[in-house]
Amino acid sequence: MADTELLNELLDVERKGWDSLCDGTAADFYGSLMTGDAVLVLANGMILDRGEVVAALNDSPPWRTYEILDPRLVDADVDSKILVYTGVAYGEGEAPAFRGIMSSVYLRAGGEWKLALYQQTPIAG
Repeated sequence: MADTELLNELLDVERKGWDSLCDGTAADFYGSLMTGDAVLVLANGMILDRGEVVAALNDSPPWRTYEILDPRLVDADVDSKILVYTGVAYGEGEAPAFRGIMSSVYLRAGGEWKLALYQQTPIAG
């Protein structure tokens, strides 16, 4: 598979995640997307396992919209890829509520991509 095809395939998965964060279905989406031992490393320094992510997303207000900017793919292995991009999430106002560098480590298992690690680095300003 060409790098562009693979990038687009993983961007599609990533966008579905962001869409779920906007429409209130994120707990179910990430509960099924994450591997059993996956973790999210958040900008505030928290590290959440799959169960903690699902619980937190059940109580989180949705985002209004988002942007994925400058995506790139890092080839870790045949069945593991790292998607890196700048993410911008908007809450109630017009100004971005959050801007950061995102890294999502995906593993291919049974023909499907699963999220093993997600990490956020905030961008000041």
